[in-house]
Amino acid sequence: MLPVIYAVLAGVLLLPLLVNLCSPYFFQDVSYFLRLARMARQVRSYGQRRPVRTILHAFLERAHQSPHKPFLIFRDQTLSYVQVDRRSNQVARALRDRLGLRQGECVAIFLGNEPAYVWLWLGLAKLGCAMACLNCNIRGKSLLHCFQCCGAKVLLASPELQEAVEEVLPSLKKDGVAIYYVSRSSNTDGVDSFLDKVDEVSTESIPESWRSEVTFSTPALYIYTSGTTGATVVLRSKFSASQFWDDCRKYNVTVIQYIGELLRYLCNSPQKPNDRDHKVRMALGNGLRGDVWREFIKRFGDIHIYEFYASTEGNIGFMNYTRKVGAVGRVNYLLRKVITYELIKYDVEKDEPVRDGNGYCIKVPKGEVGLLVCRITQLTPFSGYAGGKSQTEKKKLRDVFKKGDLYFNSGDLLMMDHENFIYFHDRVGDTFRWKGENVATTEVADIVGLVDFVQEVNVYGVSVPGHEGRIGMASIKMKEDHEFDGRKLFKHVADYLPNYARPRFLRIQDTIEITGTFKHRKVTLMEEGFNPAVIKDALYFLDDKAEMYVPMTEHIYNAINDKTLKL
Repeated sequence: MLPVIYAVLAGVLLLPLLVNLCSPYFFQDVSYFLRLARMARQVRSYGQRRPVRTILHAFLERAHQSPHKPFLIFRDQTLSYVQVDRRSNQVARALRDRLGLRQGECVAIFLGNEPAYVWLWLGLAKLGCAMACLNCNIRGKSLLHCFQCCGAKVLLASPELQEAVEEVLPSLKKDGVAIYYVSRSSNTDGVDSFLDKVDEVSTESIPESWRSEVTFSTPALYIYTSGTTGATVVLRSKFSASQFWDDCRKYNVTVIQYIGELLRYLCNSPQKPNDRDHKVRMALGNGLRGDVWREFIKRFGDIHIYEFYASTEGNIGFMNYTRKVGAVGRVNYLLRKVITYELIKYDVEKDEPVRDGNGYCIKVPKGEVGLLVCRITQLTPFSGYAGGKSQTEKKKLRDVFKKGDLYFNSGDLLMMDHENFIYFHDRVGDTFRWKGENVATTEVADIVGLVDFVQEVNVYGVSVPGHEGRIGMASIKMKEDHEFDGRKLFKHVADYLPNYARPRFLRIQDTIEITGTFKHRKVTLMEEGFNPAVIKDALYFLDDKAEMYVPMTEHIYNAINDKTLKL
């Protein structure tokens, strides 16, 4: 009997070792799946409660448990949970009693990084209203478009953005929009102040009846740019590579959020003796190249990096829970049993998926790049874009693997290796990413096309050695009897486009080629890039110091490649 018992014990003890040898990520895969399953059950239970449990309830619980714990740190200002709670109560009351808002309505916020962003959002949540987060870099038509998509009738803006507000003020007033500066006074006719109204009302708690109709399907946020939530949050108006670690040390930061370029900027900053003197233990984000990942760890210490892949509107995401350098996640066998996604062949030139003789999409084998698609189901829904039905339909792929099925088109090319790790490759279509921001080529082309000497324009992104993403370049066809004016074009794009969206390079062409479906050909232009030794067309470079587009030279080209000229 004893030999049998010994054999069983030996088997039990050796089983984990054998499993680990045969499948080294088995236990991590199972653990990750169980965490997600537990989270899904929890979320489902929150949705069944009345009123539903939202992030607002989590905040209120923390405010009750730890009222004096720091919640927001901004420069030398520290706000506790109870201070933010009371301030957001005042916001809700001012919006309801002074502005007449009720649950279900939407308010657009036009601010930079500051504490007001958070307590305005919480105040709107307490009122059951959605908040539209407008990117503070956009101007003119782009600003109006984003505002109109959300259907808001109230705009709360920073007085620092007065010039941008006044530019679109006539159009907003025509649409009956009420505009307020988040300040105690206003220097603009037709724009009122908001903080003086907030100061006058009570800090008492907001009754749940004011948001009684809120469910899990009620819009909470309209997002046009990235953001984060957590416990104590340290904010800064603008990212500074030279002061980043000093801020981390000053505020005892333990977790940082990044976009790919951010960590590269830190690695490119001058080395200091105290580079490893900090309390940061974790970095969470996306867009991090493998070489920057290794350099970052080597220089700043063993910080646990968790790279992920996701999109605001998407129904699929990955988390690199094993911390495999360069990957965005891995194919989890258990998770794939409940979520259906695939990588399919994609024709970049035609800008569409490749289909077989039966009209169905083709899965790519491991090691090949493919378009990520995920089946639209109740578990993985796709809600679409506010105010954009045609854009929503474009993101839906029908009859993908069988008649009648429906998938979400991520617009991203990914690759799966033979160990089931997933890597981000590139974006497709009319959008590329530069300095952590998405750049829509059609939007940029519309702006550039307004210049009087431009006949036609084709905007695309080109790769730059040592940089993540692609930088903007435009191919321009001139109007007859017109001359190129680099200073005029610079002023125009500077007035109407944020820095990251301005075409850094220009190529003047006699003819702009189109495809059989009347789309601009971009692939060849992207491959040719901006090398003046290769391209015979006239090339120009956006020179910020000279405030004009100057002729592109081999000296400039070499300076970019040598990284002595910063983009």
